[in-house]
Amino acid sequence: MKFLLLPLFTFFCLFVQSQCKTYRIGSNNDTLNCTDMAGMKQGKWIVTVPKLRGEPGYEEEGVFLNNRKDGLWRRYNPMGDLLAQENFKWGNKNGRCMYFTYAGLEHEESWRAVNPDKAYDTLDVQDLRDPNKYDRIIVKTDGTSIKHGFWKYYVPETSVLINMEEYIMGQLKAPTDPLATPENKTRADTNNSVAVPVKIKPKIVAEFEQKHTKKKKPARTGKTSPPNGQQP
Repeated sequence: MKFLLLPLFTFFCLFVQSQCKTYRIGSNNDTLNCTDMAGMKQGKWIVTVPKLRGEPGYEEEGVFLNNRKDGLWRRYNPMGDLLAQENFKWGNKNGRCMYFTYAGLEHEESWRAVNPDKAYDTLDVQDLRDPNKYDRIIVKTDGTSIKHGFWKYYVPETSVLINMEEYIMGQLKAPTDPLATPENKTRADTNNSVAVPVKIKPKIVAEFEQKHTKKKKPARTGKTSPPNGQQP
């Protein structure tokens, strides 16, 4: 069986390499750092960044798709310690990204990637009259990533959560209790002291609702107003 797989593996490697203008062979005989005939980075890459102006160097590995980072990328210091795990889409950060120190996890970030080939993105906003229906609005973008989701900060030595922020399409919500979850956010009702959920709308949603909500006209009662503002 090994003798059958070896020619296939060799053929696959030669086929991949034939698609590359430049490349190098890794320690596992895999093709790395491929640049295609159009000069675009493709496939698995290992990028080494030397130290500069007092900043320590690092090495990162991941996949390029048409010259843009795609999927999971890992970053290491010169000693081989993990510094970061970042996810990419269209070359922009997307989803959960984690950052480490020598002692452990320091903080997490959450991003939403924006397609740099498009000047606008879409956002689903809940309908004011039907909570099960959503309106799709168009948002102008700058072609990069937008903070979207929870950002968490820890004590690296103990992994204790010390702070948490929530962003919706780049807008920071009200300060969040690091020990609370979105379901546990409540406020006291001043009338009956019953805790009710707090719903905080992001700025872009509030502006959309304000723009599209029509003021209701006062209902007619059949009464006429007294002349000259006199009381009846």
